[in-house]
Amino acid sequence: MQLHLVALNPTDSVTAGFLPAAAELGLEVTVFTDRAEPHKAAYAGSDAAPARIVECDVRDFRALIAAMSHEPSPDAVFGNSDHLQSQTALAADWYGLPGKDWRAALRAKNKALMRRHLADAGVDSVWTAELPGDLDPGVLAAVDVPFPCVVKPREGVASEDVYLVRNERELLARCRGIRERTPAVALVVEEFLRGDLRTLETLGDGQVRYVLGGFRTRVSAPPTFVEESMAFDAEPDAAAVAQVERALDALGVGFGACHTEYVVAPDGRARIVEVNYRIIGDQCDLLLRDLLGLPVFEWVLRVHLGEQLSFAEGLAAGSGAGRRARVEYVCARAGGTLVAAPAAEDLVDDGVELAYRPLRAVGVTAPLTGTNRDYLGVVRAVGPDQGRTDAAVARFVAARSWEIRP
Repeated sequence: MQLHLVALNPTDSVTAGFLPAAAELGLEVTVFTDRAEPHKAAYAGSDAAPARIVECDVRDFRALIAAMSHEPSPDAVFGNSDHLQSQTALAADWYGLPGKDWRAALRAKNKALMRRHLADAGVDSVWTAELPGDLDPGVLAAVDVPFPCVVKPREGVASEDVYLVRNERELLARCRGIRERTPAVALVVEEFLRGDLRTLETLGDGQVRYVLGGFRTRVSAPPTFVEESMAFDAEPDAAAVAQVERALDALGVGFGACHTEYVVAPDGRARIVEVNYRIIGDQCDLLLRDLLGLPVFEWVLRVHLGEQLSFAEGLAAGSGAGRRARVEYVCARAGGTLVAAPAAEDLVDDGVELAYRPLRAVGVTAPLTGTNRDYLGVVRAVGPDQGRTDAAVARFVAARSWEIRP
């Protein structure tokens, strides 16, 4: 069977998750990307390397479908990139294959559309103003903005250019700074949602949707929102989950994997921060697989092959066998060249299984960005209880050093 996999840059989710899963399922994979060389380098020597890598303009669904027409006819069309969900959905529909509703994918990706749709559906109303790419940020001076507020790219990812601002001066300065780096980017300004940041991880087949669990997220101090650690929550609050699922239903999100970020407000309401219509990334998906002991990557692909999730019944009950988990990101605190860092390592400490993977190579020079591009490495940990798991992670990080020189 043929799998057409749509991607931008190589990611751990695809390299260590979906490609090995495709190999387990006996699928022949063709990767469609706008940057073939990095993919060739990433998969060199891998037993799960794709059969073909085709370079095309994957951001344009017309070019993507045209490129696919020259390759073996697919049995499934799949992509895990935030930026390519609508294009992938349209390509799947072109071939009459199972896939996401492209409208739902667009609503999830476009944060202004998402806010308007949820408000119109009566699910959640968040004060939001949209700044199209052809308007100068100065127009916001005439808007009655509720400060503090958050400014971010309308279709951004990975906390990139997401800032908390306290007044009009900061708002205009941040907007202009973002525009200097990314000319004509559309922005949204929205009320700051107070509360504990959490995630909900779901998997659906278009008819039923299962909750895999969630994460409690610690982010950097304002004004940025870099995710610094994630603790797995096997049993998220039922009331909050129900509210999040109502939002997903309103958006039409119910096929394949979805990673939803939300806050639980002081009044108990679950308020959506953003909906990422793909599996959680930054190695939290690998942690889910290891913690739950479930072939989550294979399951996602099987849904795209047209299978119903009846094979996954009961996954929400008993998965993980009571174990706890944490992902910790080692973040750069300054720009410069990484001159020393530990190598990849797997070990057991006090019954806690730890896996460390570098995310930046020694010798690489990079600025401080306030995004997940500042990650130097990631620690995945699975243990018998949260306290021992957290302590083992802390010991691991404290015993190693990462050195950056300006």
